[in-house]
Amino acid sequence: MGRLGRWLVDPDVGSRLLRDEGEVIVEVVRKHWVVYLVPALLCLAGLLLWVAVPFAAVSSASLPMLLGLALVLWGGFRGLQRNIDQFVITNMRVFRVSGLLNRRQATMPLGRILDITVVTPLVGKVLGFGHFTFESAAREQGLRDIRYVSRPEQRDLVIQRVVQRSGLRGPRVVN
Repeated sequence: MGRLGRWLVDPDVGSRLLRDEGEVIVEVVRKHWVVYLVPALLCLAGLLLWVAVPFAAVSSASLPMLLGLALVLWGGFRGLQRNIDQFVITNMRVFRVSGLLNRRQATMPLGRILDITVVTPLVGKVLGFGHFTFESAAREQGLRDIRYVSRPEQRDLVIQRVVQRSGLRGPRVVN
């Protein structure tokens, strides 16, 4: 796979680490499989339109071909977009890499995380996904909502453990 192909399918989160400072990846969180359903259905609809081309009148055969091509391209684009969107937990920070054509990275140091809200809708409970909302001291933040996280309760515990081990918050004292 060429450089462009790798760039389209891999956000290369390892190159974004502060290795000189001892930063290591604790966990890379990819989107739950449910986010690929709509792109897959778009591609399937496009393929079905291509199957219909031999049965269409010669004068209108180009319409299902072009519509099918558009659906396959759009579904492929949406699938690649969701594949690039990754959330990374390190020993120093959390960050998110997203964007297929224009890469974006939003970062939040562990010390700035005030609260994490985990929302698991009913469908998410059945299929195993949920959504994170990060609260920090900053009003404007680039890393707030992370949607369609698989095993959200376990991922929340991973973040809490990393914050605890980093010494940013002491153990709770119960009287």
